[in-house]
Amino acid sequence: MKSARLRIEGMHCGGCAAVIQSLLARQDGVKAVDVTFTERLARIQFDPHATSQETLVAVIEKAGYQVTPLAATNA
Repeated sequence: MKSARLRIEGMHCGGCAAVIQSLLARQDGVKAVDVTFTERLARIQFDPHATSQETLVAVIEKAGYQVTPLAATNA
């Protein structure tokens, strides 16, 4: 299991965070996800055999947000 923290710019409200959280939760290999609007942060636990941090970043960017990876660690 890996963990990632991603800084997300372009969120305007809690609804944006909910959309991003929903998109990430539907991705294969994502075990847990928490997106916080006030912190502009996504915390994701995922199976590195099923997906990658790069794939998750691409999902968020495709939705129109800017992403900066902060950390990826083994959990």
